Amino acid sequence: MRETPLSNCERQFLLKAIEEKKRLDGRQTYDYRNIKITFGTDYGCCIVDLGKTRVLAQVSCELVAPKENRPTEGILFLSLELSPMASPIFEAGRQSELLVKLNRLLERCLRNSKCIDTESLCVVSGEKVWQIRVDVHVLNHEGNLMDAASIAAIAGLCHFRRPDVGIQGDEVTVYGPEERDPVPLSIYHMPICVSFAFFLEGTYLLVDPSEREERVMDGLLVIAMNKHREICSIQSSGGIMLLKDQVLRCSKIASVKVSEITDLINRALENDRKARKEGGKFGFAELMAVQRITALKSDEVSIEMSDGDAGAPSVAITTESPPEVGRVPSPVVRAPGAGQVGESLENAWGLEQLEEEEDQPGDEVMDEGLEIKEENQRQEKSKGEVVVISDSEEEEVVILNPKTQVKESTLHASQSQPQSTGAAKKKKKQQKKKPVH
Repeated sequence: MRETPLSNCERQFLLKAIEEKKRLDGRQTYDYRNIKITFGTDYGCCIVDLGKTRVLAQVSCELVAPKENRPTEGILFLSLELSPMASPIFEAGRQSELLVKLNRLLERCLRNSKCIDTESLCVVSGEKVWQIRVDVHVLNHEGNLMDAASIAAIAGLCHFRRPDVGIQGDEVTVYGPEERDPVPLSIYHMPICVSFAFFLEGTYLLVDPSEREERVMDGLLVIAMNKHREICSIQSSGGIMLLKDQVLRCSKIASVKVSEITDLINRALENDRKARKEGGKFGFAELMAVQRITALKSDEVSIEMSDGDAGAPSVAITTESPPEVGRVPSPVVRAPGAGQVGESLENAWGLEQLEEEEDQPGDEVMDEGLEIKEENQRQEKSKGEVVVISDSEEEEVVILNPKTQVKESTLHASQSQPQSTGAAKKKKKQQKKKPVH
């Protein structure tokens, strides 16, 4: 699906706002959007929210054979994925120009800068080394994917722990987390990318451009730097010519932003380490809100019972005990919020209606009336009387004298029973008068 182009009015509005040093989300020229770093339950899983841009990084490892030219060094593999879930302009299974560009920038930022000690990943020289794989998935695209991907990747690498390894002769034993504590990676520095967008042929620049600002920009400058002010990589795209003073100005701004983001990553790692040590909530469990209908627990409000305990003995003496004396549970008051699943009283839907139907005497009276009616019918049959019960509106005509003319008659259902019984009696008398041959 192709990207929907901006209208001329919208493009002019954005450029006019940039000339007046105003942005759509209310930020200043050098301001970043809110950055939120969250770690998963497993080591190496990290989600970074840069405004509405969301990126997930997952770090994994496996034992592989080393490269022939570097038999004592481990391998760092980076992969970035743009799925249609992030934006409708991305197509699954197809490498776009943006995807290739982001992959190259990420490799230059992390692998070419030698931020990880790859020699510490060697298990057996020339035979087995650790391959560290970093998979970056873009969950939502709202601009500046490179900065969010670099923060998620380096934070995931700092949070990751590889299994411990034991060597006895030619045998290599990989211990699980229950047997030995996992080992963190040896990281020299944390390179972070900072993006600068240029507008109107380099006259204006913005830090952390949003998705709509990226559509109207003339060029982009990405600087990867660590907190020691060492530039790891730098790349300019868009075909715009930048002056030396502009690049130096951007590098000074990037050094300040990188130091702030590095402190934020260190604080997030320290908070996660304390939460795991104390056994509290860590990982994605912190994202679950309490006031949500899917939560299985609800907050309870404590009740002060000191005044009631003082006068309880006198009240208990004067009050008669109930017939069923049992233990009265302590009162619990639910905190204000949404209904909770799993904590409720017994379901009483429809019980009152069933009790009312059981108490109604009308059914018993109807049953007794049916029994009396059936009994009367049995008694009439035992006496030898003919009982004709029919719901049809027409009855057959009984011929008493064959010499007389037969007339058809239509009788109503209410008069059919006595006439049919009278015809039956006449037929019996006629049979008695016939002579026997």
